[in-house]
Amino acid sequence: MKRAMWSLALVAFAIVGIATTAMAAYPDKPIQLIVPYSAGGSTDVLARAIGQVAPRFFPQPVVIVNKAGGGGIPGRVDVAKSRPDGYTLLFGWGSGEDLVVPHQRALPYDIFKDFETVCRMSVHSIVLAVPASAPHKTLADLVKWAKANEPVTATVSTKGGSVDITLLLFAKAAGFKLTTVPGSGGADAITKLVGGHVPFGGQHPSEVLPHFKADRLRGLAVAFDKRDPSVPDVPTFKEEGFPEIEGVGWNAIVVPAKTPKPVVDKLSAAIAKALKSPDVVAKIQGLGNDAVGTTPEEFAAILKKDRDRWAPVIKASGFKAE
Repeated sequence: MKRAMWSLALVAFAIVGIATTAMAAYPDKPIQLIVPYSAGGSTDVLARAIGQVAPRFFPQPVVIVNKAGGGGIPGRVDVAKSRPDGYTLLFGWGSGEDLVVPHQRALPYDIFKDFETVCRMSVHSIVLAVPASAPHKTLADLVKWAKANEPVTATVSTKGGSVDITLLLFAKAAGFKLTTVPGSGGADAITKLVGGHVPFGGQHPSEVLPHFKADRLRGLAVAFDKRDPSVPDVPTFKEEGFPEIEGVGWNAIVVPAKTPKPVVDKLSAAIAKALKSPDVVAKIQGLGNDAVGTTPEEFAAILKKDRDRWAPVIKASGFKAE
């Protein structure tokens, strides 16, 4: 009996030793950064910018993989079901699919049980824009037109996301009927808007900035607590008479649940180091984001607070994701 117990103890020590060695060597192969949206959208563009600077902070390449479709849900499911070893990360976490949709319908994952938080990297506003050829010069002009032509349509990147809900809340507050038209991601939504297929839409600043400069789109309002430095000439909804319309988008990284804490801490430390680099911060700001690094624990607390903040808003609105 003693010999058997001793043998089991040796096996246990060996397993612990192997696991410790593996974690010490992490990462020893390329890391996949999963973007649950199509290429060309704001999340994808920022992810690829991170991939470019990653070699300075990670000993292995960071490979960007797009898994678009289904409102960003399938990509999240794939990551939740992947091996929890630190080699499959999810980027774009903290959007409406994580903070808003869970209050509207059941999802095939639980954001608190199926994922481990790593870091919230940036925040950004939501910009309401119209084609430059549109007659609307102000938000008041758009509201007047919408009331005379309802129901009207608007483009959004995903159904049930924070942009979608922000526009629906605006329409409800302004008193006109709105149908939102989701795309396969931000790039698809902006193409519809620039092409004039819809009268207005909500987008990430980085998606509208090139079109503002080329005089293809015009911004009417931003959902933020203050004017967004990336689009300083665009007033806030509050300035335009809608103080209740204040949204914010995130870009963050999470990993599958049960990923070893030492691996999560290594990832967090590498990202924190990157976010202290002036050129990385400048790159993030150049894409219309504010860099805001957090620890895994800080991010978890923020995630819960913001998800709970949306609960009464969704309940009061009566909106339901399709």
